[in-house]
Amino acid sequence: MDYRQVGSSGLAVSELSFGAATFGAYGDFFGAWGDTGVDEARAMVDLCLESGITLFDTADVYSAGRSEEVLGCALEGRRDEVLISTKAALPTGDGPADAGTSRGRLIGAVEHALRRLKTDRIDLFQLHAFDAFTPVEEVLGTLETLVDHGKIRYTGVSNFAGWQLMKSLAAADAAHQPRHVAHQVYYSLIGRDYEWELMPLGLDQGVGALVWSPLGWGRLTGRIRRDSPLPPVSRLHKTADAGPPVDDALLFDVVDELGVIAGETGKTIAQVALNWLLRRPTVSSVIIGARNARQLSENLGAVGWALDDEHIARLDAVSQRDQPYPHFPYYRQDGFARVNPPLFPASAT
Repeated sequence: MDYRQVGSSGLAVSELSFGAATFGAYGDFFGAWGDTGVDEARAMVDLCLESGITLFDTADVYSAGRSEEVLGCALEGRRDEVLISTKAALPTGDGPADAGTSRGRLIGAVEHALRRLKTDRIDLFQLHAFDAFTPVEEVLGTLETLVDHGKIRYTGVSNFAGWQLMKSLAAADAAHQPRHVAHQVYYSLIGRDYEWELMPLGLDQGVGALVWSPLGWGRLTGRIRRDSPLPPVSRLHKTADAGPPVDDALLFDVVDELGVIAGETGKTIAQVALNWLLRRPTVSSVIIGARNARQLSENLGAVGWALDDEHIARLDAVSQRDQPYPHFPYYRQDGFARVNPPLFPASAT
């Protein structure tokens, strides 16, 4: 397991991290992701620590806080060996104070998370969505207070648009307040929108990416193939509508190429898909989830080796789709190389 700095910060994390969204099993949505209880969670945490994983990610909306509770129990006695990341902003109830990132909501969310996680600090606290109703200055001031009080160490965001993240960074710089160091984003071989604007922003501003759903909402595990229907028992049946959309033609083209490269490398389709992400610019850590130890063990096989340049180029090519204006290089003639040039060569690692 390698370790990487998160953006330009001093926070070092394992290249793979563990997502605890399958912990808790409560509710119709997140409850459908998995039903991991405390005993199995402890076993999975043991496996993660043995492999070198140090970062564990959760959120207050995962199973209505049960995920944080189960993770807190599973980490008892091992808190100083790990880093904990959690998030808040999405609705946790129907009341006006149950969503967003106002001062009261953030302070309450952190206090509740600390209690559920059985800890005195959160290593990385992320805003789970942009709150258009709360001034950025109020959000940043509240986060600064929580940092000063030692309740959180670093801050980040998740699912922000480029202008929303840049507005927050600029406001932090102007007020000499702590900057967001991480952006938790959706990124996969069948969902490369992150590269259009957010990746260049991350490179320019020193914001590291923590990748969620790196297997495209479970579509890149190898179970879904051009000639194979969706298995009868799958969380995709219950949650597909809420997941990132993907064109079937793109999915099958990518999985076909993944299958060929898996055969050439002796790895699984999922391991190849994860390894490709680990080669991408700005990626600080890829968050892997699992409903059991078998799935976790397979995903852990994505590290300790590297795809070669030819394999990366083939995956780049099969998964590439035209970028929207203004990101495409609309001046393609000789002499205009500096107008919207490609972010990095196809074989960049």
